[in-house]
Amino acid sequence: MTYQGKVVNGVVVLENGAELPDGTVVRVEPVDEKLESSKGSTLGERLLRHAGAAGDGLPTDLARNHDHYLHGRDKR
Repeated sequence: MTYQGKVVNGVVVLENGAELPDGTVVRVEPVDEKLESSKGSTLGERLLRHAGAAGDGLPTDLARNHDHYLHGRDKR
């Protein structure tokens, strides 16, 4: 089971009045709110938001010859 809460005066206060017995071993991970806002969407949907972000002016053979453009290797 997963619980969420906030740190208040140095103490984790769980939401909805949830309580855990003394001695319960827990793991606390800070949550990045930006990542939380994308929760519920698939990886494909999140990546699709970046489609076309590179803009125009890129070589038409960039996918095939990226080593040439990045590292100066011979073109394929």
